[in-house]
Formats: sequence, structure tokens, C-alpha cells
Amino acid sequence: MMLSLENALVRRRGKVILGPVDLALEAGKFTIVLGPNGAGKTTLLRMLHGVERMSGGRLTLAGTDKDARQEQAYVFQSPIMLRRSVRANLTYPLQLIKTPKDVIERKVHDWAGRIGLEDALERHAPRLSGGEKQKLALARALIREPDVLFLDEPCANLDGRSTREIEALLQAANARGTSIIMTTHDLGQAKRLASDVVFLLSGAVHEAGPARTFFDAPQTAEARRFLQGDILD
Repeated sequence: MMLSLENALVRRRGKVILGPVDLALEAGKFTIVLGPNGAGKTTLLRMLHGVERMSGGRLTLAGTDKDARQEQAYVFQSPIMLRRSVRANLTYPLQLIKTPKDVIERKVHDWAGRIGLEDALERHAPRLSGGEKQKLALARALIREPDVLFLDEPCANLDGRSTREIEALLQAANARGTSIIMTTHDLGQAKRLASDVVFLLSGAVHEAGPARTFFDAPQTAEARRFLQGDILD
């Protein structure tokens, strides 16, 4: 098992935001986290990544805690750019793990080509378009070849072309062995990408399992209503 939560709880100002959650995620999957606004999707993602403090329960990672966290990456809905060049943004994560310079150079050019920025390596990253920024943020996360990649609504503000390009990058990364855990409001995207689904409502996991089962035969009334487009309180 790659990640597991046991009786995990997040409480803020005395109010339970998420949990208690019992959840086990297998390595190598493309897991999509679904649910209406306020269901706790981002909080769950942050808790799994270890940046959201738990109020109770246990998070278990495969391998040692230190090594497992070093093999994770996180991409936000609004991409965060280093206020430097495209090249510097791609170089930085490799420098952190003391990658040899010749390997850095090769990987930077490889990933710049994959995201269509091979002719823009010296451009100031904050001046890129929204789609270019998100692709750069994704390349910066994947350039280290992480075991696990977390993404929070990475295509929420993008046009169709940028969305297709990012989905292709994610599918290729998953095919190479990176486990992906991603939130989205886009049911079409979830159906295209997911091998597994976690469905959240009011801070609780209502369903978790294979995507085909969830979409074809949801087990709860809440999931059926969500898939029909109903508003869930």
C-alpha cells in the first residue's frame, strides 16, 4: 500500500473539516478525488501530502517517512513560479537533490521540449500564459520523477488545448510509474483519466474504489445524485 489513513481527522477552531477518514491508496494508480465545493478535497490532498496538520489519526507512507516525502511532488491550482527564467524553474528541483550538471542540462532540455517551451528557456517565467505556467509547474514537479504526484484542480482555469496537453503529460507520467492523486470538478476529465475514484461529501469519504464501478454503478444515493448533476447540501 502506498498511502493509508486511519481514523484521520482535521479540525479547525473546534470544527471538524475532514474526517474521520479511513482510506488506502495503492501505488501506480491514477486516483481522482471528486466531490462538491467544500467537501474537503483540497484538505484531503494536503493531508496525504503531509502539509496539513492532522488533529487525530494516522498517516502511513510506504517506506520510511523521510524518503517517502522526498519522493512526492505537489502542483497547485494556481501555479507558483520562481521569479526567474523557465530554465531556472526547471533546474531548481534538480539542484536540490544535487543532480550532476550534465544530467540537469539534459533533463531541462528534454522537459522544455515536452511542454513546448524549448525556445523559451530564458523567458521570465511569471510572464508566461496561464497554460504555459501550469505546464511548467507540472514539468518542474515531474522532472525529479517522483513516486507520487498530487495535483489540485490543475486544469481549472485552462482552455481545451492546454487541458489536453496537461492530461497527456499526466497519463505519460502515470504510465511510467508515477502514482497520481488529483482533484477535479470536471467529470469528463475524471472519466478520461481515473483508474480509481475517491468521492467526498461534507468531509467524509462516501465511496472509494475503481473508477468504472463508481461511474457505472455508484453505491450511494449521494454519489448517484452527484453524477446526475444535483446540488448536494
